[in-house]
Amino acid sequence: MPIRTRTAALAALTAAALAVGAAATAQAGAAPGGTAQKNASAQKNASAHKKAAAPRFLAASELPPHPTGWTAGPVTDGFPEQLAYCLGEGVPAYDYRHRLFHTELDTSAVQVTVVTGSAAKGKALADRLNKEIRTCAARLERLYPEIEAEGRFFGTLPVEEGATVHGLHTQTSYGATDVNLLSVGRDGRTVTVVGWGQMGDFDDAPLAAFKKTAKKAVTKLY
Repeated sequence: MPIRTRTAALAALTAAALAVGAAATAQAGAAPGGTAQKNASAQKNASAHKKAAAPRFLAASELPPHPTGWTAGPVTDGFPEQLAYCLGEGVPAYDYRHRLFHTELDTSAVQVTVVTGSAAKGKALADRLNKEIRTCAARLERLYPEIEAEGRFFGTLPVEEGATVHGLHTQTSYGATDVNLLSVGRDGRTVTVVGWGQMGDFDDAPLAAFKKTAKKAVTKLY
């Protein structure tokens, strides 16, 4: 994308989630008498923590169809530079993971996911991200006088704790024009953002297909 604000600071994943799972496992092994019910419960809790710490990502085939097809990169630690143009200055410090996608032409996509400490924190983060996206167009115009930007809200999706869909169109004084679609979704304490972008305007954006992708991103987490 041709627009960049300061890249968000990349955060390395901590061992906190793993420590929680390890503690549950140790508790199971130390149970006096080794009752099967207590061991099974502890193992179930450890498995649940592990699951919550490693949500699944979209596959290339789950993105809006493209004539050349999509290629998915590996899941990588940190907040993606590709979303910094709208979110880089306003993202709270969490341990993010992301995956980049690209086509053979100018279309690209990205998914970023984070597991917060609680459902309440997940809601607060989702609300913060939605606010940052809603105000993105105005901030871009303020920071870059040569850019005209328009943001649009495309509604909510009925999935888990909900997802929202936004659009952003930018045009520079020298004629470059780009359109982006973004979604913010939440499943309990886990939040995921999907971004899609290419050259063009809102008429070129596959809104219906992107909404399916945004919904899939949330349902696939767990």
